[in-house]
Amino acid sequence: MSALLKITERLPPPDAAGLREIVLSYAERARSRLRAVLEDGTEVGLFLPRGTQLRGGDGLRAETGEVIRVRAAVEPLYRVTAPPDAADPAFALLRAAYHLGNRHVPLALAPAELLLEPDPVLRDMLHGLGMRVSECLTAFEPEAGAYGGGHRHDHDEHAGSIGELLSQQAHARAAVDMASLQFHR
Repeated sequence: MSALLKITERLPPPDAAGLREIVLSYAERARSRLRAVLEDGTEVGLFLPRGTQLRGGDGLRAETGEVIRVRAAVEPLYRVTAPPDAADPAFALLRAAYHLGNRHVPLALAPAELLLEPDPVLRDMLHGLGMRVSECLTAFEPEAGAYGGGHRHDHDEHAGSIGELLSQQAHARAAVDMASLQFHR
């Protein structure tokens, strides 16, 4: 039995061809400590910083220096679409996304559909909103979130943190020069 290959660093998506791959579900890609098996059968242990969220295509560096590519596993999901008779399909989808977002449900967004992990309670809620919910098998790559903790690449300017950037800009505009304030009694 060979020794466990220790993976300790997440990298931007590598361009190199022929890399070994590790196939992980969304739940597995959210774990910083994980024992898994590469596609070729090699056992690996992920020892990544807490809070690391992997995405399909990311690179991982092992202690040996080897780079391994992450592939998002195909998993069962719900595909949510507007009903064919919706007066405004985009608004219907937006409304569904709003209600799911209020419940902090991870969502993958596309122009005409939402993808989410199966949950019968959410399915019933979506049906109550008039949405169509079907089951599908595909890789799950939900939005990273507006306030950081998101996925970044070297070429991203503000990926995963647009909400934080907007908040900082709004606070900068609202900043008041405290020395210029006058108090009246």
